[in-house]
Amino acid sequence: MKFSNAWLREWVNPQLSAQELADQITMAGLEVDGVEKVAGDFSGVVVGEIIGCEQHPDADKLRVCKVAGHPDGEMQVVCGAPNARTGIKIPFALVGAKLPGDFKIKKAKLRGVESFGMLCAQTELDLGDDSDGIWELPADAPTGTDLREYLQLDDVAIEVDLTPNRSDCLGVAGIAREVGVLNRCPVAGPEIPPVAAKIDDSVPVTLAAEDACPRYVGRVIRNIDITATTPLWMQERLRRSGLRSIDPVVDVTNYVLLELGQPMHAFDLNKLNGGIKVRLAEEGEELTLLDGQEVKLNAGTLLIADEKQPLAIAGIMGGLDSSVTDSTRDIFLESAFFSPLAIAGKARSYGLHTDSSHRFERGVDYRLQETAVERATQLLVEIVGGEPGPVHLRELEEVMPTERHIKLRRARVANGLGITMADDEIVDILTRLGLEKIDSDADGWTFLVPSFRFDIAIESDLLEELARVYGYNRIPSVSFTAELDIEPRAESKIATSALEQTLLARGYNEAITFSFIDRESAALFDPQAEPVALQNPISADLAVMRTSLIPGLCKALQYNLNRQQGRVRLFETGLRFVPAGEQLQQEPMIAGLAYGPRFAENWTGGKDWVDFYDVKADVEALLDNLGAGDAFRFAAGQHPALHPGQCATIFRGDVEVGVIGALHPQLQKQLDLPKTAFVFELSLEGLGEARVPAFKPLSKFPEVRRDLALLIDADVPAASVMDCVVEAAGETLTDLNIFDVYQGKGIDFNRKSVALGLTFQHPSRTLNDDEINAAVDAVVGLLEQKYNASLR
Repeated sequence: MKFSNAWLREWVNPQLSAQELADQITMAGLEVDGVEKVAGDFSGVVVGEIIGCEQHPDADKLRVCKVAGHPDGEMQVVCGAPNARTGIKIPFALVGAKLPGDFKIKKAKLRGVESFGMLCAQTELDLGDDSDGIWELPADAPTGTDLREYLQLDDVAIEVDLTPNRSDCLGVAGIAREVGVLNRCPVAGPEIPPVAAKIDDSVPVTLAAEDACPRYVGRVIRNIDITATTPLWMQERLRRSGLRSIDPVVDVTNYVLLELGQPMHAFDLNKLNGGIKVRLAEEGEELTLLDGQEVKLNAGTLLIADEKQPLAIAGIMGGLDSSVTDSTRDIFLESAFFSPLAIAGKARSYGLHTDSSHRFERGVDYRLQETAVERATQLLVEIVGGEPGPVHLRELEEVMPTERHIKLRRARVANGLGITMADDEIVDILTRLGLEKIDSDADGWTFLVPSFRFDIAIESDLLEELARVYGYNRIPSVSFTAELDIEPRAESKIATSALEQTLLARGYNEAITFSFIDRESAALFDPQAEPVALQNPISADLAVMRTSLIPGLCKALQYNLNRQQGRVRLFETGLRFVPAGEQLQQEPMIAGLAYGPRFAENWTGGKDWVDFYDVKADVEALLDNLGAGDAFRFAAGQHPALHPGQCATIFRGDVEVGVIGALHPQLQKQLDLPKTAFVFELSLEGLGEARVPAFKPLSKFPEVRRDLALLIDADVPAASVMDCVVEAAGETLTDLNIFDVYQGKGIDFNRKSVALGLTFQHPSRTLNDDEINAAVDAVVGLLEQKYNASLR
């Protein structure tokens, strides 16, 4: 909403400067976007009158004018404007005047004829966009008066960026009401007495879309003079509010919109076919709008129509065929109340945004229509004359908005605002805002909400109004105090950040990918799952919810490879979405991907590529955060997206918690990856709790190590061998590791040599050879029994 400070001062005039006023209404919740001058910087320009005009003797396009208005008498001015003629009043820049752009007027000689000044166009004074000729002022403009004084140009335009709930301030009347409340000033708008009807003509109105338009006011005005000129004061107020003057009828409807906040429209009465019908559009109907745009109307769009065709999109824009033109003699003024829900979004669907739609979408006072018609009639009769008919009101009371009564409790004011306000002040603030006190008791008051305040519906809204008008800066700031118990943090809970830091320390970078993927990727990586489809996806590439984090990491890998990044280490934490019957299971996961050389390029590093065991080591380092590495085991597994011979399932006890492996060769080919990528994915919930550290006394007695070299079948997993050793060795075995594996010359092709290091120690005494030999024999015996193992 943009308005002139001088216009507002005619309604309410507090003892504040324009900037102070702007600051005040900003603090009251009506944020001011800007305060700017209404005219360019110029001086030395007066109202002049051309009292003589002759053709220049040596130039066809120049005229020599005698201009009155200079303090020293008539002056000769050479002018090239095509509309320069005797008898018109114009802006006359005297010699020495300064115009916008730091342009100074000097005495000049044009084709041999002296010129003492300049006759100005609107654009030369930054007072409009008309540059076709000199600006013709009203005939009653006082000759010789300073133009800035005559037009009151020492004014500013204030632009307010209103929140959608404050549609009541989309007019000077609403802003003035707010300023009056904030400053306890009287608000006095123009008197709007009913204009008596001189004729009996009216247009019948049918409201077919009852919920969308329950109230419609119309009036016929005949025999207007459309050639009349809009008064300069009205043109200036429109210009300072960001609107240009078009013709008197349109200017008046725009003026009432800015003044009262009620959009209006005028039809050429002689272009109407029968009565007015407010209805919904039918599929296939078309309308040519005022801006010349031809639109196909969507079914359900609210229309103003006659008996034959649509005339306007209700609340948005009128049609060209029924518009007021230079030949118009009779008009039909309309002013309606449209439900905000019926207008919301409709303008946008046609690529439009108008001053009318901006107001109707937010809500217009549903009792303002008759006043707006009377005000428009008053102005039109003064400007273009005419014979008005009676005001015709069509209203459907059963679907009109109902009155709202709100109870405000005294105790609620103190509790809600944190301050104590006097009863008289509470009632005074709310009544000055337009609310009517209809009842009071020991607990509080009951107020009737005015029809222009759509945003007030509950008791809390009244509290907000009290705080806003009372002044936010007057409400003391109080620090809250509370006793907060610090929740103990269980040591067995491992933060996700700790896992992330482990991977970062091992050279991984965190990735954040979409929770949605395309259907093709979902089928490639997890063909057994049926992902949840989005009803309104961002794009076809993001159509379903991911059932794994691995597809997103692979896409990020492709992105990096396409940008010449040959060594990639990525990880991500996030949710995967797995359908579980009628429910959707959202499971937090951590996943990683490794691709490229094992080490970054350097002068000492090798050129080996990352392999399965590199990634397995990263996962084991990740699991070490839980302090329960022995609780996890890796077993050969199967996964549709992973290589059958390089895939392992990760278990904690008997519970599957994740998977690790190389991408399947076919999948690698479809992703166009030159080399193999290795991935892992773990369930954060499945990892379980960490093992809490516990003190264990150190043994003072020596430890004994025995090494065993065993021949065993090549397909026996090392983990199975180690489990068997632990089972047979007994409690004195304190450490076990595999330090060598050999296959090749001297050993059967189907066998392998595994070297084990066994460390024994007792906490309270020294072990003797017989005890250790017995433990070793038990290990060898069990391995022979289970896996056909033999000592090498």
